[in-house]
Amino acid sequence: MRIVVLLKEVPDTYGDRKLDLETGIADRAASEPVLDEIGGRALEVALAHADKSPGTEVVVMSMGPASAQATIRKGLAMGAAAAVQIVDEQLPGADLGVTAEALAAALRETGFDLVICGNQSTDGSGGVLPAMLAELLDVPQATSLNTVEIGETEVAGERAVDGGTARVRAQLPAVISITERLPDARFPNFKGIMAAKKKPFQTRSLAELGVDPGDPAASRSIMVAVSAKPPRAAGTKIVDEGDAGVKLAEFLIQNRLA
Repeated sequence: MRIVVLLKEVPDTYGDRKLDLETGIADRAASEPVLDEIGGRALEVALAHADKSPGTEVVVMSMGPASAQATIRKGLAMGAAAAVQIVDEQLPGADLGVTAEALAAALRETGFDLVICGNQSTDGSGGVLPAMLAELLDVPQATSLNTVEIGETEVAGERAVDGGTARVRAQLPAVISITERLPDARFPNFKGIMAAKKKPFQTRSLAELGVDPGDPAASRSIMVAVSAKPPRAAGTKIVDEGDAGVKLAEFLIQNRLA
């Protein structure tokens, strides 16, 4: 079985996150680049299955700048067998449509029995890429899973729904996405870090994958405006002079919070 896990390098969640006001693209130099935590959890799901299932190959895949190679190699150090990175000068600022087409093309080329993604990245927070990939690859999808059980012919799990929990299953090959309820990623050890240097690491361009991003003005999403987030306004302080409860109730009613 071959499991492909999608990873992404993102600006540090705990650091400053800014937009370039000229291009509308995230300023990735504003904070330290790190492996997105949800991607690490997705990789842990795959590696945990591989640990108990001989013959399982785990491949990590990512789309991003050449500078993200060190972050992707972290996935190899954690235990993945190989890595594929899509790098192309036409990709900075790519929307979800271009991203999905590029990743789908790479997945077809690499081959897979199961694709595991995080439910949404911490930078773009689109949350629709797994479903887009399943559509482009013409395979079943099971998204936002809180538990995952991988079998020889199907994958199953539970997802939260209004008022309860739903159990879903999909025949392989399939695409799934997981939530933060899955375990944290393991830490790479020294042996894994050294071994990662010798593992296969393939770099692919859009031309090599047969993907044409097209003219953004004709066929892709268009950003019409971008501006800095306004500074947070000062809050309202309620001083208790025996009538704080009344003032608080009035404040909630005035702001339609009650």
